[in-house]
Amino acid sequence: MPIRIRLAQAGEARALGALCVRSKAHWGYDAEFMRLSYRSLQIDAAAVELGRVFVAVDEASNLLGVADCCELPEPHAFDLLHLFVDPQALRRGVGRALFEAACTWCIVQGGTKLVILSDPNASACYQRLGALLIGEAPSDAVPDRALPLLEYRLAR
Repeated sequence: MPIRIRLAQAGEARALGALCVRSKAHWGYDAEFMRLSYRSLQIDAAAVELGRVFVAVDEASNLLGVADCCELPEPHAFDLLHLFVDPQALRRGVGRALFEAACTWCIVQGGTKLVILSDPNASACYQRLGALLIGEAPSDAVPDRALPLLEYRLAR
């Protein structure tokens, strides 16, 4: 399946948020978990306008996935806020392509490391891409939930 990565377009934030919700729900989380997670799964329209949100599309321009990074207060450090793949597009290289696009963007912005607060179901994927598990951190959405914290060194 040919995959193309492009910047998200104005007006796509809502559809991209829905894609994130579908992707998270794929792992069988219950309704209360999804309710608590909903806000953190939304894509900020301002991030789209800033040109930091990437989407993967197929040859018919269907949305397959999304990635969003932002700069952290620590010099040269970035946060992978979102990387979600539509469940129908899993295991087709979409996640890898989005991760590479996000890393390239971070490097262009002067980044040397990417911090990833990962869903437990995605941690192994990030590690296969070269990220190192450095500990755990609290979820920003679900109280009393610890998530894998990873770090990826950005090569210049």
